[in-house]
Amino acid sequence: MEGQQVQSVSMPRIGDKAPAFKAVTTQGEINFPEPYAGSWVILFSHPADFTPVCTSEFMTFASLEEQFAKANCRLVGLSVDGLYSHIAWLRTIKDKIEYKGMKNVEVKFPLIEDITMEVAKKYGMIQPGESSTKAVRAVFVIDPKGTIRTIIYYPLSLGRNFDELYRVVIALQTADAFSVATPADWRPGDDVIVPTAGSCGVAKERMENKQDMTCYDWFFCTKKLAKDKVLSTILKK
Repeated sequence: MEGQQVQSVSMPRIGDKAPAFKAVTTQGEINFPEPYAGSWVILFSHPADFTPVCTSEFMTFASLEEQFAKANCRLVGLSVDGLYSHIAWLRTIKDKIEYKGMKNVEVKFPLIEDITMEVAKKYGMIQPGESSTKAVRAVFVIDPKGTIRTIIYYPLSLGRNFDELYRVVIALQTADAFSVATPADWRPGDDVIVPTAGSCGVAKERMENKQDMTCYDWFFCTKKLAKDKVLSTILKK
């Protein structure tokens, strides 16, 4: 509209390299993403320290950190609050907060200080229509080569689904390891999707010689992939 300045929000896309940055965190300085080469990473933002939804999320992430680590996935948090606020908030979580049976929860993964909003702006975590002073609940799943593989955004009022975040990490690794795709609501042990035939000849052969797959039509074929095989390939012992 005339007289109003439209503020654009730039953000990386799936398939892009994760934007690099240097930052101070609760675990010391990091030069992202170099120290995380070879690992999957969940880089996520939260609106503010000392807020209830964010507190529930950090307690949940911290409680699941070992589970993510077994899937070769590391966690990095961010908000536009300062380092001392971060430290005080995380100490309060450990000393005072109990939620869903979780208590004495120590957050050991780094929480980035981003008071200049430099990192948040690089990743499009500031959504002016939601808030121009707080980061929304963004999630970036980054692979071991530093490529962004999944982006999920939640508004300020909505806490994240952590079962889904873990499922995403496992599903992406399964797709890479076995050259398959995963259907709706896929969990380890469910059938996986065989990549669509790229030519008429392959499609015809697939329908005539189904072998270890089930084909509902030339473009939609599934096959079994045992849960044990998936987990033994992905999870660290």
